Amino acid sequence: MTTVTDNNDGKRGFVEDFRRRVADNRPTRWVRFAIVSLIFFLWVAWLGNWWVALAWFLLFDIYITGYIPFTWWKRSKNSVVRGVMSWVDAIVYALILVYFVFSFIGQNYQIPSSSLEKSLLVGDYLWVNKMAYGPRVPMTPVHFPLVQNTFPIINTKSYLDNPQFKYHRLKGLGKVERGDIVVFNFPAGDTVCVKVQNPDYYTLVKMYGRDAILNNPQTFGEVIYRPVDRRENYVKRAVGLPGDRLKIVDGVIYINGEAMTQPENVQYNYYFQLNEGGMDEARWDELGIVADDRHEVPVTEADLPGLSALGFKVNPDGTVPPIYVSPMTPAMVKSLEADPSVAKVMKVPAPQGEPLFPDCYADKWTRSDYGEIWIPRKGASLKMSPRAWDIYGRVIKNYEGNGDAEFRDGKLYIGGQPQDSYTFKMDYYFMMGDNRDNSLDSRYWGFVPEDHIVGRPERVLISFDKDRSMFNGGIRWNRILRDANPDKKNF
Repeated sequence: MTTVTDNNDGKRGFVEDFRRRVADNRPTRWVRFAIVSLIFFLWVAWLGNWWVALAWFLLFDIYITGYIPFTWWKRSKNSVVRGVMSWVDAIVYALILVYFVFSFIGQNYQIPSSSLEKSLLVGDYLWVNKMAYGPRVPMTPVHFPLVQNTFPIINTKSYLDNPQFKYHRLKGLGKVERGDIVVFNFPAGDTVCVKVQNPDYYTLVKMYGRDAILNNPQTFGEVIYRPVDRRENYVKRAVGLPGDRLKIVDGVIYINGEAMTQPENVQYNYYFQLNEGGMDEARWDELGIVADDRHEVPVTEADLPGLSALGFKVNPDGTVPPIYVSPMTPAMVKSLEADPSVAKVMKVPAPQGEPLFPDCYADKWTRSDYGEIWIPRKGASLKMSPRAWDIYGRVIKNYEGNGDAEFRDGKLYIGGQPQDSYTFKMDYYFMMGDNRDNSLDSRYWGFVPEDHIVGRPERVLISFDKDRSMFNGGIRWNRILRDANPDKKNF
């Protein structure tokens, strides 16, 4: 005997089951669902993509109907399964929450280098506000939220290369202003030698040649590409904004022909020498120079005439009291110059021939006398020439997504079509460290595109001095919750 099922009976069964599941929820469950729904739709409105709103039906099932058995383990008779899965459930929930907070609100970052000393110190842990300029929607959405690009110990990628989303930034509280300290992804970090990441890949190419790197994986490791939002995080000060013309003369930055006020904590390298003896640890500490910046200059007999001509002390017997070199602020230099026990203080001249950006000016500019250079602005058009291509070719080809762009026969070609000029799709910034002679910044690797901007440091959460033990000044108590950019008022 064949049994026939009426489709209407099936529909009535689903409707009755749906009504039962909805009715079985307590009022408090509905309140939680209403709050979550409100937050979700506000987030969707912020995203500006209403297709995402379809995910609300998943939330409805999680909170109200429960057709998808996310909590199957709660009904297991095995106590081990229930115990393990309760921890897995809590960890997954926490990671999802961290993912959204780190992606759209803010994140903590550590200062690893001295490029912004004395504004920010090595060992500072910062709270970076991603809403300041508008959070960037993750371009590499599938990634582990607690590491940037590589899992420690196992040294494997912490993200999946696909899918990749186009750059989109949500509405924020403002725009990058001159003098802001900014966290951004390292633009030259798109290509990486896994075994040698400092200096960066492009500097290595200049030093050894591309073929030498590719043919020596035992030395340099695999050469890989990193998506924009998985590149290393850098922190510098925005000194040049889109459309500005920037020039540096004897260390002083000029924007559109006007000299900028030097930050109170700006540092340059200085030679200095005492009349008698040398520096001890207490004197270094009193001057405020950290252990990594305490350097003595080697002196040979051939150097003696030159040292005397510069005003350094050379004893009658040919011996020379120690000469030191360290980065110092104007206040530190003034303190030394006023000290009668100090024989000489002299600013270190910038060396010639550093690998500066762009290559076409590297033999003419120095880190202290640099430019003039124009910073690209969204919507601005630039007439292309061989010199313009030398400066902006990487911007056009790599940052703006014109992979087939080339300059030949005196013209720019994109997609095989000749172009007399190029109109920029994004804003760009010129970033520099306050520790001017010890900062690898835009003077060395160029402009920072807007899609690389991460956020603005607001507060120092806590700070550790790596040169001291935990119970002997290792925690810098005076920096906890301190303003991360005290010099901003000078811009």
